[in-house]
Formats: sequence, structure tokens, C-alpha cells
Amino acid sequence: MTTITSNNTKTWGVPPTEQYEKIAFRFRPIFQQIREKTEERENNRELLFEVISWLKKEKFGAVRLPVEKGGLGASNVDLAELLTELAAADSNVTQALRAHFAFTEMVLHADPSPVRDVWLQRIANGDIVGNAWTETGAAKVGGFETRVKKTKDGFRLFGTKYYSTGTIYADWILVLAADEEDNHVFAVVDKNGEGVEVIDDWNGFGQILTGTGTTHFSNTPLEQGKVLDKSFEAKFLAGYFQLVHLATLSGIARAALHDVAREVANRTRNYSHSTATSSKEDAQVLQVVGRVHSLAYAVGAITEKAAKSIQAAGEARFQGNAEKEQDVNDQAEIEISAAQAIISRLAPEAATLIFDALGASATSIDKRLDRHWRNARTVASHNPLIYKERIVGDYVVNQTPPPYIWFTGEKVKGEHKN
Repeated sequence: MTTITSNNTKTWGVPPTEQYEKIAFRFRPIFQQIREKTEERENNRELLFEVISWLKKEKFGAVRLPVEKGGLGASNVDLAELLTELAAADSNVTQALRAHFAFTEMVLHADPSPVRDVWLQRIANGDIVGNAWTETGAAKVGGFETRVKKTKDGFRLFGTKYYSTGTIYADWILVLAADEEDNHVFAVVDKNGEGVEVIDDWNGFGQILTGTGTTHFSNTPLEQGKVLDKSFEAKFLAGYFQLVHLATLSGIARAALHDVAREVANRTRNYSHSTATSSKEDAQVLQVVGRVHSLAYAVGAITEKAAKSIQAAGEARFQGNAEKEQDVNDQAEIEISAAQAIISRLAPEAATLIFDALGASATSIDKRLDRHWRNARTVASHNPLIYKERIVGDYVVNQTPPPYIWFTGEKVKGEHKN
């Protein structure tokens, strides 16, 4: 049987930065270990607790921290490629860590403070942060029923959140809520603390192991009795969250290529009307595999380009020029949205084409080759594509600034928000 390695770096282009290979070398054995049982976890709905523990042990969540703070000094361009490699092993894992890396970025760009120092140390120690942002209740767009209230025992949190991706695997939860004056606030709570219940009730047809479930807060004490100050609210958070989705889709496309190449290389049966004696010598089949690879390559290249825009937005935070920072952030949001518009089509196409190369036998449940399309379609459905394309068009034609945080909820009649 021919073995196809899950990470053939020679076919994905030169590394994104000079330091990338040194960083990636540390984690590739874990990525390969994750890849070995991806189908088994999928078949058994086996959550990622063990997988996340492997990554925590190697301090994967700290890669963005400066070396002097206990990290590896990876840029966001490095991180995007690293998350792509991880998603090629199991796309659920990359998505499950999405909120953690966004929170890490918030900490890195916050003003110096004792609270910031605490979080830098926790991240350096391997702690993982999940999220509880989205609601599906009766709150209107931009509003939250989840509340931070001041009680005799300090600040407490009350409410229910949905789509809490990765939170079931986390040590801490970043919550977006409203205070008693209806202001939006970020609060951080202990995932295993008082009044916290995290439920694995995600029923989507893809990304089924991301822990995207419901989180309840009932009189839950806040970390250090306070919410995070405004300096933690990095302007490019919306684009940053989406960048992780792009890396996830890039990894899914690579995983589809890995599996179709392996199946074609090992296929012994063939069709009577084939032009070759074996599938791996059939020019038409090889053309399909080549197209899958080309699609995966294009997705990776676009993701890397988008990551550079996020890196620039982060660097602009410290340049002391508010007007330039705003302009760079606007450009990053538009680049990320434009990238999503294309990648969200290319990755599912790559996942679909593998069946043209393999035929009906590829639909076997045991092979789980359908997971690539299901996963890609699920990730691509986040943050609706049609709105992103409109935002890009409105910026290009009318120079309308993009929105920086996306909300869901009940739309008030006559209300319009870009």
C-alpha cells in the first residue's frame, strides 16, 4: 500500500516566513498523531479532549506570544499556515481553537496592566480560552440577554449562549454580554467555575467535534471580579475570527487532496472504459487529482495573503497614527471578506471533486470521505457569504467602511445596519 504523507510541504510553496519551518517542526509529530485517528473520532463522535491535551502539553496555544513571554514569536502569517496544517489533520481542532487565538490577540494588543500580565502568563502556561458570544433568543440585533450584574458578592453573570465553539475543551470562557446600562462588555469566567454549564449539543452535519454547543451562566462570578477594559477590544477581531475559518477551509482542501491521492494510489479495481490499466496511471483520474491539488493550493495562497493583512492591522496598533490604523484595519476587513468569497467556493469544490476520481466506492461510510465536503460547507456557512460580498462591493464603489463586529438577533422593522 502506498502511503501519502499528510503534509507534503514541497507542494504548498515556500514557507510564509523564515522562522516558520522551525516553529512547525515542533508540532508536526502531534499533527500526524491527530491525523491517524480522524476517521475513528468522526465515526464515534469522540470529542477532542485527548487531542487538545496533546497540544496544550506542547504549549501550542502560546505560539503567538513573544519568546520572552513564553511563546515562539510566531506572526499571524505563521499562525495561519500552522492552523492550516492542523486543519489538514483534523479541521475540528483548528475551529475549536478559534476563540483562543482571537483572545490571545486581544491580550497581545491590550494596554499594559496587571490583568494583561495575568493572561499572558496563563496562555504561556498552556491555558485555553473558549468563547460564549452568540445568542439565539429574543434579543434584537446588537443586543444581549446575557447580563453582567453587580451584586453584594461582586460582579455576576447570568444568561445562555449558543455556538460556543471549543468552549467545552477550554479552561476559561470569554463572554460577550451587556452590563446594567446595556453597554457591551467582555467578561472572562472559569469554565469549571460556579454556575457554568457547557453542553455538547451541536447538531450540524459538519464540524461535529468542535464542541459548538450551549453554555449556561447562572450567578457566575467573573474572573477577578471585573470585566476587561476597552483596550482589549482589538479592532480587527472580526477579521481575525474569519482568518481562522479561512485556515480551516485551507486545511480541509489539503485533507481532501491527501485522501484522494492515497485512494487513487492504492486503487486496484478499474473501469472497462478507462484508458489505463490502473487508476493511478489514468490520465483523466490524474487530472482530477491535479485539480483538487490546484484548488487546495489556491485556497492556501489566498489565506496567506489575507493573513498578511491581519498582521499589518495588528502592527498598526502600535504606530501611534489613529488615521492610518483605521485605514489599515478597513483594508484588512475587506481583504478577509474578499478572500472568504472565493475560498468558501473553492474548498467545497475540492472536496466534491474527489468523488469524480474515486467513484461510488468512495461513498462508503467507513471511509468518511464525505466529511471534507460537510466540514467545508459548514465552515463556509458561518458569517453569511452574500453579506460579505455586498460589504466588499460597497467599499469598492462607495468607500463605505466595513462593520467590525457582526451580530445576530431579531431585526427591528425598518432598522438597517451595514
